Amino acid sequence: MSENHSTRKCAAYCLAQSFDISTLAKLISDSTLIRIIKGALLIEDNHAWSVVFAYGAVVHWNVGAEEQSKLHQLLLQHAENPLATIEEENFTFALDCPSTRIIEDHIEIESSDPILIFSLSQGMAQSIKLASFETNAITTINNTSYIPKSLAENGKIKLSRHKIAKIRGQLFLTKSDIILNYDLLDTPDFFWEYPEYEAFYSITAKYLEIAPRTEVLSKKLETIHELFEMLADEQKHRHSSILEWIIIWLIAFEIGMTIVDKLF
Repeated sequence: MSENHSTRKCAAYCLAQSFDISTLAKLISDSTLIRIIKGALLIEDNHAWSVVFAYGAVVHWNVGAEEQSKLHQLLLQHAENPLATIEEENFTFALDCPSTRIIEDHIEIESSDPILIFSLSQGMAQSIKLASFETNAITTINNTSYIPKSLAENGKIKLSRHKIAKIRGQLFLTKSDIILNYDLLDTPDFFWEYPEYEAFYSITAKYLEIAPRTEVLSKKLETIHELFEMLADEQKHRHSSILEWIIIWLIAFEIGMTIVDKLF
Protein backbone atom coordinates (compact mmCIF):
# COMPACT_ATOMS: atom_id res chain seq x y z
CA MET A 1 0.00 0.00 0.00
CA SER A 2 1.42 3.40 -0.98
CA GLU A 3 1.99 6.07 1.66
CA ASN A 4 -0.86 8.22 0.33
CA HIS A 5 -3.29 5.28 0.27
CA SER A 6 -2.43 4.30 3.85
CA THR A 7 -5.14 4.89 6.41
CA ARG A 8 -4.69 7.96 8.58
CA LYS A 9 -6.69 9.52 11.40
CA CYS A 10 -8.96 12.53 11.25
CA ALA A 11 -10.73 14.14 14.24
CA ALA A 12 -13.12 17.05 14.73
CA TYR A 13 -13.55 18.84 18.06
CA CYS A 14 -15.75 21.61 19.41
CA LEU A 15 -13.78 23.20 22.26
CA ALA A 16 -15.47 26.55 22.93
CA GLN A 17 -18.13 29.02 21.90
CA SER A 18 -15.57 30.95 19.79
CA PHE A 19 -11.86 31.55 19.12
CA ASP A 20 -9.96 34.82 18.68
CA ILE A 21 -8.73 33.99 15.17
CA SER A 22 -6.70 37.15 14.53
CA THR A 23 -4.63 36.70 17.72
CA LEU A 24 -4.17 32.98 17.02
CA ALA A 25 -3.06 33.71 13.44
CA LYS A 26 -0.28 36.01 14.70
CA LEU A 27 0.91 33.48 17.31
CA ILE A 28 0.84 30.40 15.07
CA SER A 29 2.33 32.07 11.96
CA ASP A 30 5.60 32.66 13.85
CA SER A 31 6.44 28.95 13.73
CA THR A 32 4.10 27.27 11.21
CA LEU A 33 2.77 27.76 7.69
CA ILE A 34 -0.82 29.01 7.86
CA ARG A 35 -3.48 30.39 5.55
CA ILE A 36 -6.36 32.59 6.65
CA ILE A 37 -9.44 31.62 4.63
CA LYS A 38 -12.74 33.42 5.30
CA GLY A 39 -12.01 33.88 9.01
CA ALA A 40 -10.67 30.34 9.49
CA LEU A 41 -7.06 29.13 9.87
CA LEU A 42 -5.62 26.37 7.72
CA ILE A 43 -2.41 25.09 9.39
CA GLU A 44 -0.20 22.92 7.17
CA ASP A 45 2.75 20.76 8.18
CA ASN A 46 4.12 17.92 6.04
CA HIS A 47 0.86 16.27 4.87
CA ALA A 48 -0.85 17.10 8.16
CA TRP A 49 -3.53 19.78 8.40
CA SER A 50 -5.46 21.47 11.19
CA VAL A 51 -8.38 23.74 10.32
CA VAL A 52 -9.46 26.16 13.07
CA PHE A 53 -12.88 27.84 12.79
CA ALA A 54 -13.83 31.03 14.62
CA TYR A 55 -16.95 29.38 16.11
CA GLY A 56 -14.90 27.15 18.41
CA ALA A 57 -14.33 24.06 16.22
CA VAL A 58 -11.11 22.50 14.93
CA VAL A 59 -10.57 19.62 12.47
CA HIS A 60 -7.29 17.65 12.41
CA TRP A 61 -6.04 15.56 9.47
CA ASN A 62 -3.11 13.23 10.13
CA VAL A 63 -2.12 15.20 13.26
CA GLY A 64 -0.62 13.27 16.20
CA ALA A 65 -2.24 13.29 19.65
CA GLU A 66 0.60 15.34 21.17
CA GLU A 67 0.40 18.03 18.47
CA GLN A 68 -3.39 18.13 18.81
CA SER A 69 -3.10 18.60 22.58
CA LYS A 70 -0.56 21.43 22.20
CA LEU A 71 -2.76 23.26 19.68
CA HIS A 72 -5.88 22.77 21.84
CA GLN A 73 -4.11 24.34 24.83
CA LEU A 74 -3.23 27.37 22.70
CA LEU A 75 -6.76 27.60 21.28
CA LEU A 76 -8.33 27.47 24.74
CA GLN A 77 -6.05 30.30 25.93
CA HIS A 78 -7.72 32.47 23.27
CA ALA A 79 -11.26 31.12 23.49
CA GLU A 80 -14.55 32.53 24.73
CA ASN A 81 -16.65 30.25 26.97
CA PRO A 82 -14.69 26.94 26.75
CA LEU A 83 -17.06 23.96 26.84
CA ALA A 84 -17.32 21.91 30.04
CA THR A 85 -17.75 18.81 27.85
CA ILE A 86 -15.68 18.74 24.65
CA GLU A 87 -17.49 17.35 21.60
CA GLU A 88 -15.47 14.94 19.44
CA GLU A 89 -15.95 12.94 16.21
CA ASN A 90 -13.35 10.56 14.77
CA PHE A 91 -12.78 9.31 11.22
CA THR A 92 -10.09 7.67 9.11
CA PHE A 93 -9.00 8.87 5.67
CA ALA A 94 -6.82 8.04 2.68
CA LEU A 95 -5.44 10.36 -0.02
CA ASP A 96 -5.14 10.04 -3.81
CA CYS A 97 -8.19 7.79 -4.18
CA PRO A 98 -10.17 7.49 -7.44
CA SER A 99 -12.89 9.81 -6.07
CA THR A 100 -13.92 11.61 -2.88
CA ARG A 101 -16.53 9.84 -0.74
CA ILE A 102 -17.28 8.74 2.83
CA ILE A 103 -18.12 5.16 3.76
CA GLU A 104 -18.63 4.08 7.40
CA ASP A 105 -16.58 6.98 8.81
CA HIS A 106 -13.74 6.39 6.33
CA ILE A 107 -13.06 9.31 3.97
CA GLU A 108 -11.54 8.62 0.57
CA ILE A 109 -10.02 11.82 -0.88
CA GLU A 110 -8.96 12.26 -4.49
CA SER A 111 -5.99 14.57 -3.80
CA SER A 112 -4.04 16.38 -1.08
CA ASP A 113 -5.22 19.80 -2.33
CA PRO A 114 -5.39 21.91 0.88
CA ILE A 115 -8.54 23.71 -0.32
CA LEU A 116 -10.24 20.35 -0.86
CA ILE A 117 -9.25 19.36 2.70
CA PHE A 118 -10.56 22.74 3.90
CA SER A 119 -13.88 22.19 2.09
CA LEU A 120 -14.41 18.78 3.69
CA SER A 121 -13.47 20.29 7.06
CA GLN A 122 -16.26 22.88 6.75
CA GLY A 123 -18.95 20.18 6.91
CA MET A 124 -17.19 18.30 9.72
CA ALA A 125 -16.79 21.50 11.79
CA GLN A 126 -20.48 22.37 11.30
CA SER A 127 -21.41 18.85 12.42
CA ILE A 128 -19.37 19.03 15.62
CA LYS A 129 -20.72 22.54 16.39
CA LEU A 130 -24.23 21.18 15.79
CA ALA A 131 -23.44 18.32 18.21
CA SER A 132 -22.54 20.95 20.83
CA PHE A 133 -25.88 22.73 20.24
CA GLU A 134 -27.73 19.37 20.43
CA THR A 135 -26.05 18.48 23.74
CA ASN A 136 -26.83 21.92 25.14
CA ALA A 137 -30.49 21.76 24.08
CA ILE A 138 -31.04 18.17 25.29
CA THR A 139 -29.36 18.87 28.66
CA THR A 140 -31.53 21.97 29.13
CA ILE A 141 -34.73 20.08 28.24
CA ASN A 142 -33.82 17.12 30.50
CA ASN A 143 -32.91 19.40 33.42
CA THR A 144 -36.27 21.17 33.22
CA SER A 145 -38.53 18.23 32.28
CA TYR A 146 -39.98 18.18 35.81
CA ILE A 147 -41.59 21.62 35.28
CA PRO A 148 -44.36 20.64 32.81
CA LYS A 149 -44.90 17.43 34.86
CA SER A 150 -45.39 19.51 38.02
CA LEU A 151 -47.81 21.78 36.18
CA ALA A 152 -49.81 18.80 34.85
CA GLU A 153 -49.98 17.06 38.26
CA ASN A 154 -50.46 20.03 40.60
CA GLY A 155 -51.74 22.85 38.38
CA LYS A 156 -48.79 24.98 39.47
CA ILE A 157 -44.99 25.03 39.48
CA LYS A 158 -43.57 24.39 42.94
CA LEU A 159 -40.62 26.74 42.65
CA SER A 160 -39.80 30.09 44.21
CA ARG A 161 -40.02 33.23 42.07
CA HIS A 162 -36.22 33.54 42.28
CA LYS A 163 -35.74 29.96 41.04
CA ILE A 164 -38.22 30.47 38.18
CA ALA A 165 -36.39 33.67 37.14
CA LYS A 166 -33.06 31.79 37.21
CA ILE A 167 -34.37 28.93 35.05
CA ARG A 168 -35.88 31.42 32.59
CA GLY A 169 -32.45 33.05 32.35
CA GLN A 170 -30.78 29.70 31.61
CA LEU A 171 -33.40 28.84 28.97
CA PHE A 172 -32.96 32.25 27.33
CA LEU A 173 -29.15 31.87 27.23
CA THR A 174 -29.39 28.40 25.65
CA LYS A 175 -31.92 29.56 23.08
CA SER A 176 -30.15 32.82 22.18
CA ASP A 177 -26.71 31.15 21.91
CA ILE A 178 -28.07 28.65 19.38
CA ILE A 179 -30.21 31.16 17.44
CA LEU A 180 -27.39 33.73 17.19
CA ASN A 181 -25.13 31.03 15.71
CA TYR A 182 -27.83 29.32 13.62
CA ASP A 183 -26.46 30.76 10.35
CA LEU A 184 -23.26 28.76 10.96
CA LEU A 185 -25.25 25.70 9.85
CA ASP A 186 -25.98 27.19 6.38
CA THR A 187 -23.74 26.57 3.36
CA PRO A 188 -20.57 28.60 4.17
CA ASP A 189 -19.94 31.86 2.25
CA PHE A 190 -16.57 30.41 1.18
CA PHE A 191 -18.31 28.51 -1.63
CA TRP A 192 -19.61 31.69 -3.26
CA GLU A 193 -15.99 32.35 -4.22
CA TYR A 194 -14.99 28.70 -4.73
CA PRO A 195 -18.13 27.03 -6.19
CA GLU A 196 -16.02 24.25 -7.73
CA TYR A 197 -15.31 22.97 -4.18
CA GLU A 198 -18.90 23.00 -2.91
CA ALA A 199 -19.47 19.38 -3.98
CA PHE A 200 -16.82 18.25 -1.45
CA TYR A 201 -18.52 20.18 1.35
CA SER A 202 -21.86 18.62 0.31
CA ILE A 203 -20.36 15.13 0.70
CA THR A 204 -19.61 15.69 4.39
CA ALA A 205 -22.80 17.73 5.01
CA LYS A 206 -24.96 14.95 3.55
CA TYR A 207 -23.09 12.11 5.28
CA LEU A 208 -23.23 13.87 8.66
CA GLU A 209 -26.95 14.72 8.12
CA ILE A 210 -26.51 18.41 8.92
CA ALA A 211 -29.83 19.50 7.31
CA PRO A 212 -32.13 16.95 9.07
CA ARG A 213 -30.30 17.40 12.40
CA THR A 214 -30.74 21.18 12.10
CA GLU A 215 -34.51 20.63 11.67
CA VAL A 216 -34.62 18.43 14.79
CA LEU A 217 -32.65 21.06 16.69
CA SER A 218 -35.23 23.63 15.58
CA LYS A 219 -37.96 21.48 17.20
CA LYS A 220 -35.94 21.28 20.41
CA LEU A 221 -35.64 25.08 20.37
CA GLU A 222 -39.44 25.29 20.06
CA THR A 223 -39.73 23.08 23.17
CA ILE A 224 -37.32 25.36 25.06
CA HIS A 225 -39.28 28.42 23.89
CA GLU A 226 -42.59 26.89 25.07
CA LEU A 227 -41.05 26.12 28.46
CA PHE A 228 -39.74 29.69 28.63
CA GLU A 229 -43.24 31.04 27.87
CA MET A 230 -44.80 28.66 30.43
CA LEU A 231 -42.49 29.99 33.15
CA ALA A 232 -43.16 33.58 32.05
CA ASP A 233 -46.92 32.97 32.40
CA GLU A 234 -46.39 31.41 35.84
CA GLN A 235 -44.35 34.46 36.93
CA LYS A 236 -47.07 36.82 35.64
CA HIS A 237 -49.77 34.78 37.40
CA ARG A 238 -47.86 34.85 40.69
CA HIS A 239 -47.23 38.57 40.37
CA SER A 240 -50.93 39.19 39.65
CA SER A 241 -51.92 37.00 42.63
CA ILE A 242 -49.61 38.98 44.94
CA LEU A 243 -51.10 42.28 43.67
CA GLU A 244 -54.63 40.92 44.17
CA TRP A 245 -53.85 39.92 47.77
CA ILE A 246 -52.25 43.31 48.45
CA ILE A 247 -55.43 45.01 47.16
CA ILE A 248 -57.65 42.67 49.25
CA TRP A 249 -55.64 43.39 52.42
CA LEU A 250 -55.67 47.15 51.75
CA ILE A 251 -59.47 47.07 51.30
CA ALA A 252 -59.84 44.95 54.44
CA PHE A 253 -57.58 47.34 56.34
CA GLU A 254 -59.59 50.34 55.12
CA ILE A 255 -62.90 48.68 56.10
CA GLY A 256 -61.42 47.80 59.50
CA MET A 257 -60.26 51.39 60.04
CA THR A 258 -63.72 52.71 59.04
CA ILE A 259 -65.44 50.38 61.50
CA VAL A 260 -63.04 51.34 64.32
CA ASP A 261 -63.56 55.03 63.49
CA LYS A 262 -67.39 54.67 63.64
CA LEU A 263 -67.34 52.65 66.89
CA PHE A 264 -64.96 54.90 68.75
